[in-house]
Amino acid sequence: MRGLNKAQLIGNVGRDPEIQYLEENLGVVKVALATTEIYRDKTGQTLTETQWHTVILWRSLAELAGKYLKKGSLVYVEGKLKNRQYEDKDHITRYVTEIIADEIILLDKKQD
Repeated sequence: MRGLNKAQLIGNVGRDPEIQYLEENLGVVKVALATTEIYRDKTGQTLTETQWHTVILWRSLAELAGKYLKKGSLVYVEGKLKNRQYEDKDHITRYVTEIIADEIILLDKKQD
């Protein structure tokens, strides 16, 4: 049986994206995306919880992000989860979960 690895997020960009070019002019952008949930606890108090996600955009999506996204931009991201590990400078193994974007939709209202 086939599996499904799909992530869908709507959130705000945490900082201006910077496009980097790898071998053969391959563009990549790493974006910090904040998703915020607002809910009430048992006492009726409103609570806000923000989660930060790392989104990786390749090729034409990287170009699009570099051109149109800025800090605070509202964006829809669809992609797949990717887990990886690395060893930091102190030789401690770190684990990272990223979203590799397949599609983005800019949700900011157009400015006149």
